[in-house]
Amino acid sequence: MQYRAERDPLGELQVPADAYYGVQTARAVQNFAISGLRAQADLVTATILIKKAAAEANAALGRLDAGVARAIVAAADDILAGRLRDQFVVDVYQAGAGTSHNMNANEVLANRAAEILGQPRGTYSRVHPNDHVNMGQSTNDVFPAATRLALLLGNGALVQAARDLADSLDRKARQFASILKTGRTHLQDAVPITLGQEFGGYAACIGRGGDDVAAASNQLLELNLGATAVGTGLNAGDDYRRSVIDNLRRYTNLALKPAENLFRVTQSMGDVLAYSGAMRRLAVELNKVANDLRLLSMGPRAGLAEITLPAVQPGSSIMPGKVNPSVPEMVNQVCYQVIGCDATIAVAADAGQLELNVMMPVIAWNALHASTILRESMRTLRERTVDGIVANEARARELLDRSTAAATALSPYIGYAATADIAKEAVRTGRTIRDLVVERGLLDAKQLDDILSVDAMTRGGIVGSKK
Repeated sequence: MQYRAERDPLGELQVPADAYYGVQTARAVQNFAISGLRAQADLVTATILIKKAAAEANAALGRLDAGVARAIVAAADDILAGRLRDQFVVDVYQAGAGTSHNMNANEVLANRAAEILGQPRGTYSRVHPNDHVNMGQSTNDVFPAATRLALLLGNGALVQAARDLADSLDRKARQFASILKTGRTHLQDAVPITLGQEFGGYAACIGRGGDDVAAASNQLLELNLGATAVGTGLNAGDDYRRSVIDNLRRYTNLALKPAENLFRVTQSMGDVLAYSGAMRRLAVELNKVANDLRLLSMGPRAGLAEITLPAVQPGSSIMPGKVNPSVPEMVNQVCYQVIGCDATIAVAADAGQLELNVMMPVIAWNALHASTILRESMRTLRERTVDGIVANEARARELLDRSTAAATALSPYIGYAATADIAKEAVRTGRTIRDLVVERGLLDAKQLDDILSVDAMTRGGIVGSKK
């Protein structure tokens, strides 16, 4: 490999000759060979959008040479088009605040802009990473703004995935509207319900979780660009601040706005924590649905087996013909990871001191990772499981007919104690609730038929009552 020599305030270092990054990025690669994880695509995109917006703003304000600004913008457009993505090489676990990530972006843009202007990489005489690409900025406003913007770039797809899954569950709710089955609480038999009502609840849970994520994203629209190091706006100014955010709004069609309090948004990652909390809530709702699909489909002979999930792969290396609920199992694991990401974000957000939270890199990576895997797991669950669920109506009715929970409808007529005694006797002897009530002369047969109508029980009210 060929190298070029570059210098920074710590001295000289060899940088790969063909690299678009520079000396500070090379130091970060040496210092932080930790995980092999790199900044997600949306974080790179968000950072480059900010650099492009800053270059245009500084040029418009007369602070940056127009030719240099055009070269930086052209370099940014190259990266936004998908080129040079392999030049973002800093590990997720890096120096606090994301300085290494910010300098990685500055150096790549500076070297590509210099190349556009006809200069070799690593010279920095026409385009300097700090003086030109980072003009009017600090890592302390660029990185939190990039984190917010990256999450917003993925928010629409995440919310849409939740709504698509909710719609799929709702279609199943309507399809299963007439299928009677045993409700269950505490994993024990409870009063009758329809499979459609059960799935309707699932749809509403996922829908509400998606709504929470959409609502929480509004907090991310405030950007602290122009705050620079501590929130005072040193080396930036209000005119720059307004201009750079106007540019970003134009690029993204997002309702971005300057932070009402630059110090708050520079000090605190609370808004990102709130967004993570909404994703955690969606993950918890999703996890419950995945668990229920596993329970309702368990069998096929020795379990509930009230529904059948699509077979997506063989379930065992030793038991031929076994099929597992593979997709819901994957969803469970994703949901646990999202909850873990949120826990990391919570403790990292708590670790901010004075004017800055330096734990931003791990916050950003976990929030973006949670967003991605949550979105893709919901899409996969919808496409490969929910859309193909089949109800086993006969099995659901068989289990319902064996349940004694339907005796609950008798309580308004013969009282709780008498109803409990009949239910216990039915379990002990295997006889039906109806036979025992008739035998004891508690109600006449016609009235009893009305009261023990399981279909009527799913519609609420006092079953069999004329009032």
